[in-house]
Amino acid sequence: MENIAGALRVIAIPPEDEALRAPLRMFLKEALAQVAPHVRARSWMGYDADFSRALAQQGWLGLTLPRAYGGAGRSNYARFVASEELLAIGAPVSAHWIADRQTAPLILRYGSAGQREFYLPRIIRGEAFFCIGMSEPDTGSDLAGIRTRAERFDGGWRLNGRKIWTTNAHRSHYMCALVRSSGTPQDRHQGLSQFIVDMSLPGISVRPVRDIAGDTHFCEVLFDNVALPAEALIGDEGAGWQQVTAELALERSGPERLLSSMVLIDTWLAHARARPCDERTAELAGRIAARLAVLRAMSLSVADQLERGQNAGLHAVLVKDLGTEFERDVAEWIAAHLGSESGTLADAELTRTLAYITRISPTFSLRGGTRHILRGIVARELGLR
Repeated sequence: MENIAGALRVIAIPPEDEALRAPLRMFLKEALAQVAPHVRARSWMGYDADFSRALAQQGWLGLTLPRAYGGAGRSNYARFVASEELLAIGAPVSAHWIADRQTAPLILRYGSAGQREFYLPRIIRGEAFFCIGMSEPDTGSDLAGIRTRAERFDGGWRLNGRKIWTTNAHRSHYMCALVRSSGTPQDRHQGLSQFIVDMSLPGISVRPVRDIAGDTHFCEVLFDNVALPAEALIGDEGAGWQQVTAELALERSGPERLLSSMVLIDTWLAHARARPCDERTAELAGRIAARLAVLRAMSLSVADQLERGQNAGLHAVLVKDLGTEFERDVAEWIAAHLGSESGTLADAELTRTLAYITRISPTFSLRGGTRHILRGIVARELGLR
């Protein structure tokens, strides 16, 4: 526990990275001025390829990637600032989010020179969108039980199997897939590899899955004898588990694990400010602000670890677990508060925004690993199991 407390220290964002906030905020206010809160509440599930490309034209994709590939060569703090502003206002970032957040750093670290030269500039320009092929219908969050297989043949690999909960697979150009390249599911972490899959290849079928809010960003993906070139393999054959563990630290560490309910919070605050402030309203506002301040400090500490090249896996898990709990609680707190207001009707936009977050909030603790999986990781790292 001493190690955790020491790593999660209070961090200040460097002035040169904090300076990114003002121009980005101005751009976002203008771009999203006519977008209703209940639409913006979807944020990193909101898909708008033109918006993603507009961000790229401003130089706000690939902030941490090397200038040699078209990136900005900036720090993890700069990306933290950009992520905060995008998510706080509810920008539709889903098109580029996965590639920018985790696939590009993965390719930069483990990919071949050819993969880096081909994919990274396209990701940075908003021309290559990626989905992630991890979960499967029969394994859920147990990634080590993966059954989808890639088998060698002359000139490449033959891919067969299924993936589920694959966000934006029907809209993505590529998938970064974790599959079994040798052995059996009983081998667990051994024999897993990562591949870049061109989603236009023959033999790939994508079936969108409608969620409880009526959106179709989730997908099931089927591979039927899909021929992958030899250069589709990322890193070393059989090293997929080590690679995906590093990738998951990036997926779990950002402020998106705190800010999924931020548009709802702002919409409720606007509702509250239009009325006389009472003790219950002040208490709820204070509770939200206090929890958010602590979680933000923890998330920023993880960004600091990444910046210093440290292993942030365990700390990212803690932030993700506590952050998604907060995101879910916010909807319950605001619903209870509005229910206690006598003779006052919430405006229609607040009601729609609350309804969306309430319906979708159970997924907050599922994406990026269920709470049971995450707490098992914490227990193992602390030597409790």
